[in-house]
Amino acid sequence: MLAQQNLRTTGLETLDQAYDIAFDYLRMSGAIPEMFGVHELLLDTVVDLYYRGERNKIRLANKAISAFEQPFRN
Repeated sequence: MLAQQNLRTTGLETLDQAYDIAFDYLRMSGAIPEMFGVHELLLDTVVDLYYRGERNKIRLANKAISAFEQPFRN
């Protein structure tokens, strides 16, 4: 039970950190306005990638950034 709870906590921390990394990058690059709150599309992307098996926060963030920027590329 404790191991399962620890796994859930670790997963939430990974999601939180990956989202923060991606959000900060996109905000600093100007893709998300400065005063924007939680960006639901970005959060949904991070969570979806996590449930598809990606557990590394840096790869999660990078894939979420790529997915977020994809519609804006020519």
